[in-house]
Amino acid sequence: MSDKHVVLTENAPPTLPGIYSQAIVANGFVYCSSCVPMDAQTGKIVDRDIKMHTHQCIKNISNILEVAGSNITKAAKFNVFLFNMDDFVATNSVCTLYWGNVKPSQT
Repeated sequence: MSDKHVVLTENAPPTLPGIYSQAIVANGFVYCSSCVPMDAQTGKIVDRDIKMHTHQCIKNISNILEVAGSNITKAAKFNVFLFNMDDFVATNSVCTLYWGNVKPSQT
């Protein structure tokens, strides 16, 4: 049997009801759902700048990981979905602020 439990925090945007969890901890691993650049307190998407979007998404994921007993520096994989590939360099420039020498794999 696996040890599995739901992670939930009000410091990250809520998920769609009944469809998925913010994260699941299973067998010592934390599996996070995707995050949008929404401020959890206001329920609004932050400024349309891609760097601000990236910071907010990482903040949301960090808040979820904290409740799960982990943190962003322990991430093994980090997926980024962009609408416009012209935003790739700006997004990566923000991501590099959150990881030291051991960076997660990324798709």
